Amino acid sequence: MAAFHRMSKDPPPPPLLPVPSSTQSGISSDGQFIHPTTSSQGTKRKRDHESESSLTSDVEIMNTAKQIMKRVTDQAIMMHRDIISKIDKMDEVSRKKATIGIFGKSGEGKSSLLNAVLGKKDLLPSGCFGACTAVITQVEANLSDSNYSAEIELFSKEEWEKELKDLLNILSDENKDRNADMIEIAQEKITVLYGEDADQKTFDELMMENCKIFASLTTKISKSDVTEFANEVDFYIQHSKSSGGGWYWPLVKSVTFKIPNCDELLEHIVLVDIPGTGDCNKLRDAMWKSKLRECSNVWIVSAINRAITDKEPWGILKHCVEDLGPGGECKSIHLICTKTDDIEPGEYLRSERLTKGQIFETFGDKDLKKACILHRNERAKTEVKEKFEKSEIKKRFSSDKNFLQVFTVSSKAFFDHNLNLEPSETEITDLQEVLRTLNKNINRELTRDYVNEAKGVLSLIQSVQLDTDKKTAETKSSVHIEFEENFKKAQNELVKYFDNIYNILEKCLSEGVEESVQLCLANTQAVISPNIDKRGFHKTLQALCKNGGCYWSKALDKVIDLNKQLAKHLHESIDKDFDEIFPVSGKTGRSVQEQIDMFSIIQSNSAYTRSPMLLHIQNYIKTEENQLKASLNRDVVKRKKKIYTSIQTTIEDAMASCYEEAAAVKGEGSMSVRQDMLIKHVDLIKHDMFNKAKMKVLERFNNLKLYIINTLEFGLNGSMKLSQSQTKSLLDVSRETEQLERLSDQLYD
Repeated sequence: MAAFHRMSKDPPPPPLLPVPSSTQSGISSDGQFIHPTTSSQGTKRKRDHESESSLTSDVEIMNTAKQIMKRVTDQAIMMHRDIISKIDKMDEVSRKKATIGIFGKSGEGKSSLLNAVLGKKDLLPSGCFGACTAVITQVEANLSDSNYSAEIELFSKEEWEKELKDLLNILSDENKDRNADMIEIAQEKITVLYGEDADQKTFDELMMENCKIFASLTTKISKSDVTEFANEVDFYIQHSKSSGGGWYWPLVKSVTFKIPNCDELLEHIVLVDIPGTGDCNKLRDAMWKSKLRECSNVWIVSAINRAITDKEPWGILKHCVEDLGPGGECKSIHLICTKTDDIEPGEYLRSERLTKGQIFETFGDKDLKKACILHRNERAKTEVKEKFEKSEIKKRFSSDKNFLQVFTVSSKAFFDHNLNLEPSETEITDLQEVLRTLNKNINRELTRDYVNEAKGVLSLIQSVQLDTDKKTAETKSSVHIEFEENFKKAQNELVKYFDNIYNILEKCLSEGVEESVQLCLANTQAVISPNIDKRGFHKTLQALCKNGGCYWSKALDKVIDLNKQLAKHLHESIDKDFDEIFPVSGKTGRSVQEQIDMFSIIQSNSAYTRSPMLLHIQNYIKTEENQLKASLNRDVVKRKKKIYTSIQTTIEDAMASCYEEAAAVKGEGSMSVRQDMLIKHVDLIKHDMFNKAKMKVLERFNNLKLYIINTLEFGLNGSMKLSQSQTKSLLDVSRETEQLERLSDQLYD
């Protein structure tokens, strides 16, 4: 009996309504159930309605809905324990935050931009975003207290020991093939952590210092004062060139800043600095790619005077198209031109061949510098959009005209009003509105989900108290048989859909395998022996082999990826269909998400829909169905990333041993030896490698089908069982149902 009771220290809630006679209920003209108490509660309902109509935010609606459900659960003695458990779990639901990825190298104003957007001038230390390309830096809201905090994820001692050996091997290697970028990275990591002369020490000597260093590390910093916070976190994200040693970023995987009082902007959003690579650590490489695939939005940050010509952010974006599109979930790109206030009017007029009169004619004659800023902003927006429209990147993303938006911002002018730019002219307020709108939309979705699930639970409770005699029990049993039959029909349609898509993918991939086998040697040759000036390329090739087939220059202006090139034709063979089967946004008429949305065991032609009790059961089942389908659609996004990326990961695994052996080659003529090893290995395994990649895609697609069908079957069977197994309830929740209906109306309005 204990499971049916709940003790509460709160004041006793207002009593729920008594159970009415079942003969008093009726059906409205549109087939909806009308509870008999409707006419007898005018005064109370009017008060409830007036109270609810004054709600102005999703947060207030959510809190009100939770109060309503608490009133219900406080009468737990009248409810089955499974319903109580279900209501309790409603508060435990969590949703992955939306991720906004930020591209841009150090010095482009990323830290200042974030400070301005969050309205906190001295929050993030200058240069912390992109100061060291190895550390993933995140910013989100602190929802637990009013402190500024940083959560620091560190490498383990064992992971660092392995990396330290690799770094020292790079420095001790006397081979002339050594790559300058890798040497620079190795020296930088060792000296910033251990001191200026550390690169001259042995592995054992450095390991002796590790105990002291690891003992001084912390995984969390929390301060009420923003200056103290910034000073302490500095040691984990950047270093001073004037003082060697004692800077810990080589040991850091990621840092998450948690900022107080910014719930309106970041409650459901995390901002992530996407550093690219150039590092020789494969674990870091995998981490940033994983973060990249989570991005629903990307901000490309570049100083306005380089926004058009700067190759780095555009180059990284181009290289990562697969990880953002078919292998990711990116719905929009914002190119943010920073430092718009950095302009000398006379020089600008000369370079643009403009006169003061021409500028003033368009932007007014009060302030020449301001007029020049606004003129350059407009020109930059036009040129960036034109460049994007002509780029290869555009072809792989949505045709939505708003997919790319350009912002021209001045973080400095946002705080310094002496620069004579209005807040709106700095466009910081526009970016704030982007975050605010996204955050609000997520909040609304969560609130709708809660209110709808609450309505479904109340429908279940109400159906139980209307289950009054043997005849309704028999009808109820017949309806569940009908549900089961409808499930089998809907399941068969789902299986047909998946089998058809499987056959399409199998055909496309088979063509991709054939093309890959034919062209793989030429593609490999083009990567490892390009038709360019070969001076210095032997060092690049060694770095590529050491890093598992991919080389990024430290300046991030050069990317060479043999795995990507080998996967190219398989990807191209399915890209068109894949984009329609798994669109990032919108409908295609062929997508898995649309097929899931069409799945239903509730049919409009049911013989039992006009019974008040069965209407409540249908409402409950429909709510459960919608919750399941929404959850499955989110899971589809996660799983489709693994389906698409399995092509390249299969190739990486097949090539791994050859890369390792080629990286170990030393001596005269080592470049030719490496090239021969790679060509021979690709030729040897090409049939097996590409067929394995094909089968991995099909296997994961088939696993997705089984997962969706099993999840629907298990979830809906549980819901049907719960609706069928309830005993007589003494609880009438019609008033609470009406209150939730009004909250729902406000949300959809």
